[in-house]
Amino acid sequence: MKLSKFVSILMALTLVVSVLAACGAPTPAPAAQDPEPQQPVATDPPAKIYIPVISKGFQHQFWQAVKAGSEQAAADLGVEITFEGPESEAMVDKQVEMFQTALDKKPAAICLAAVDSKAFQPLLEKAKEAGIPVIGFDSGVDSDIPVTTAATDNVAAAALAADKMVELIGGEGEVAIIAHDQTSRTGIDRVKGFTDQIAAKYPNVTIVDTQYGAGDQLKSTDLAKAIIQAHPNLKGFFGANEGSIIGVLNAVKELGMEGKITVIGYDSGQQQMDAIRSGAEAGAITQNPVGIGYKCVEAAYKAYMGETLPKTIDTGFMWYDKTNIDDPTIQAVLYK
Repeated sequence: MKLSKFVSILMALTLVVSVLAACGAPTPAPAAQDPEPQQPVATDPPAKIYIPVISKGFQHQFWQAVKAGSEQAAADLGVEITFEGPESEAMVDKQVEMFQTALDKKPAAICLAAVDSKAFQPLLEKAKEAGIPVIGFDSGVDSDIPVTTAATDNVAAAALAADKMVELIGGEGEVAIIAHDQTSRTGIDRVKGFTDQIAAKYPNVTIVDTQYGAGDQLKSTDLAKAIIQAHPNLKGFFGANEGSIIGVLNAVKELGMEGKITVIGYDSGQQQMDAIRSGAEAGAITQNPVGIGYKCVEAAYKAYMGETLPKTIDTGFMWYDKTNIDDPTIQAVLYK
């Protein structure tokens, strides 16, 4: 083979090898790029702790004062509340319905001032099963399920009213009672406190009648007038809540008996305070309604947070009359 031919073949082979090598070469990877910045996931702000507050009603200024205390506690603690109650303190079914609606919302806790101390047992059982603490306020219930109850010692307060009544009527005579109901703990305990104290300590005083006006001023007025007319020797009258005592005051005025019958009340309100200043009413027991509202929401919050609470929270009471009605300590717990 000639040298020139050999060189040509070798060059051709070299070219083929080069082409094959080029075809088999890996494709270079693209240059790495910076990762896309991760966008934050949108989230709703955390919901506030929700505590429904179910009162016995709205018809008296007492409940407006309780509402003010509840709202102040909610603001201080950073929780959300609703405050509601039936149109009348006699509307048991309506209040039971409100409690069921509150349960359905799965709140952190529920505050309840029960119109009927026995009507809520099935719903209290439901609340317990759901792990929802129930806090009683003003009026407790006949059950061990509520974690605590923020209220006045109504038996002791009404006993003080009885002591004052006997002192003012001279230690003997006939007296009567108008109360709001026989079903709530406040109605039961105030009548019990007054009547038990009279029976235990004052044998010369007779309670001639006890009637129940559902806290309604007009109904209480009619009942009080009937009692006064039936007992011409009546010397004293105890009204066991705001609506009851206003009914008594109306009856005494309409029958021209002001100054002849010693009238003792419970709670406050403008009409009652005016009557005490004028002498138409001898005096009254004041609770601390703002404190009751505050303490019930505060207790509900503490129960939700797992704190241990006493079975009762005594919110206190005081006697007031025209000699101390303007005292700053008394004024702090009165409402108009």
